[in-house]
Amino acid sequence: MLDPALASAVPGGVLVVDFGAQYAQLIARRIRECRVFSAVVPHDVDPAEVARLHPSGLVLSGGPASVYEPGAPALNAALLELGVPVLGICYGLQAMTLALGGEVARTGAGEFGKTPITVTERESLFRELEAETCWMSHRDAVSAAPEGFTVTATSPDAPVAAMEHPGRGMYGVQFHPEVVHTPFGTDLLKAFLFEVCDCTPTWTPVHVIEDQVARIRAQVGDERVICALSGGVDSAVAALLVHKAVGDRLTCIFVDHGMLRHGEGDQVEEAFGEHFHVPLVHVRAQEHFLSHLAGVTEPEEKRKIIGREFIRTFEAESAKLGGVPFLVQGTLYSDVIESGSRDAAKIKSHHNVGGLPEDMSVELVEPLRQLFKDEVRVVGEELGLPERMVWRQPFPGPGLAIRIIGDVTAERLEILRNADFVLQEEIRRAGLYRELWQSFAVLPAVKSVGVQGDERTYAYPVVIRAVTSADAMTAEWARLPYDLLERISNRIINEVPGVNRVVLDITSKPPGTIEWE
Repeated sequence: MLDPALASAVPGGVLVVDFGAQYAQLIARRIRECRVFSAVVPHDVDPAEVARLHPSGLVLSGGPASVYEPGAPALNAALLELGVPVLGICYGLQAMTLALGGEVARTGAGEFGKTPITVTERESLFRELEAETCWMSHRDAVSAAPEGFTVTATSPDAPVAAMEHPGRGMYGVQFHPEVVHTPFGTDLLKAFLFEVCDCTPTWTPVHVIEDQVARIRAQVGDERVICALSGGVDSAVAALLVHKAVGDRLTCIFVDHGMLRHGEGDQVEEAFGEHFHVPLVHVRAQEHFLSHLAGVTEPEEKRKIIGREFIRTFEAESAKLGGVPFLVQGTLYSDVIESGSRDAAKIKSHHNVGGLPEDMSVELVEPLRQLFKDEVRVVGEELGLPERMVWRQPFPGPGLAIRIIGDVTAERLEILRNADFVLQEEIRRAGLYRELWQSFAVLPAVKSVGVQGDERTYAYPVVIRAVTSADAMTAEWARLPYDLLERISNRIINEVPGVNRVVLDITSKPPGTIEWE
């Protein structure tokens, strides 16, 4: 069963049929960057459900290494008979070829990475494109196009690098137009969207805001709404959308567990209570959380304790408001996909408000459910959310508790908070903050010998962690300039009592993870 929220979002948009591709989400993102709505659906979706959504087109994603592997997902040929244009990419091209009677050869050679391409027919998609190189990732190749199709491009190991049948509205490419390594990829997608599917570029921040405000009003009516505000961009933007829809009938509950970075609690209170005038309950609960974390060193146990006590604190505060029936969550579209994809591995189950239980007696309001993180940031800017909150780097729900490797104490929190403040200040001064996916300090609960002022010290080390990434699935350690690292190290050691050593984590993901716990 497809997400009911798609019913009013898809008409005029494009659906990406997911065959288990690591790039399925990226295809949807690229289409949205062209200001056309796009959503991902599983390959075994009921064609009748798709027809009821009235999409302007379908894109068949890449997938497993071979269409001949046992259990490989097959294309339901009925999707090709819905009367809407179809673009097959890589595996999607091969699946479409087999469904239409063409031939796919198990060459065993394949093409991977940057590959030269030769356009043989300049009709439809390739009409005005300068296409000389593309990005390939395949072993099998289409050896004979289905009847009626024209081969429009070839490559050294793919006799059918692209094909089309304009009369049936069917197109296919063996390469990946969604990745930046295919220079003409976005232009090819635009040709499909605007020349073939006749889409209109209406997917804009203003459109999203107007659409979601209308949806929220229809859902909640005249009832009151509560929102568990974390200080992150997702819950903040969700709260502002709901406040725009219902005004003072929204109350935000900000549970400050004491594990936030320097000044973040004050920033939330200033933004929502003073700037946007949103009713806000600020619960300062550091002592409560620290009492439950005392002596706990195992990372998962820390997470469970913080999640549990967040729930208890939030429930206690919401009960004081007297049975509010609606709860706002900052659920993103990537959360929905990660929690429910049938063809990709389940990454994690998302319960975005501190792990709230499913049996809570409230109905969820999820205004960001159809948005990716980058779209949320743009909507946040349109709503006037401060830049520092809109572009805040990802921050874990348990906060600094899982960046202290060992027992969490008030003293260690203060050391880490101050060290992290220095790091963030220098990263911003260097103009690198928005270039990095994450940058933060870690405090291992160990001590080492040092010398300061001709005296022996025995103090904590601080670990600097900075990574670049597109989506956090993989990450590279960031090559920060040496002079910047020197300034960070000097300042932390000079300004943060209890630290006598600064080290740099140069581990990528994999084999490491971005966070230490």
